[in-house]
Amino acid sequence: MHTAEPIVEALRLNATGVPIYVQLRDQFLGAIGAGLLRPGDQMPTMRQVAVALRIDLNTVRHAYDELEKLGAVTLIRGRGSFVADRPPAVGEADPAAAAEELARQTLARAAALGVSPILILEKIAALAANKEDFR
Repeated sequence: MHTAEPIVEALRLNATGVPIYVQLRDQFLGAIGAGLLRPGDQMPTMRQVAVALRIDLNTVRHAYDELEKLGAVTLIRGRGSFVADRPPAVGEADPAAAAEELARQTLARAAALGVSPILILEKIAALAANKEDFR
């Protein structure tokens, strides 16, 4: 099981107009996707994140609630938050809604990093044209 300290130290907030909870959510999703946080790993406590970033605890709670809704983490009262055992399933009932949510998340993350949405579009199109392995 990984320690949460390196993850907390890597968190960064940008003044891009993207809500703080969205920035946190997306950074945690990125850490999970990159394997820095693996299934079963304990997430940093909400208090650790709030203190490290000097932000309100409710903002961190909002990000964690979003992660739970996405199925990326499991919140266990009194024990903490843990990375879910399996990645969240894509909404089979409404793939258009799932695609829109993913697009919104990608654009929010791009804005937080100062990357042009047009550049993101070009890169995705190029990867799709080359039929890259996305797993």
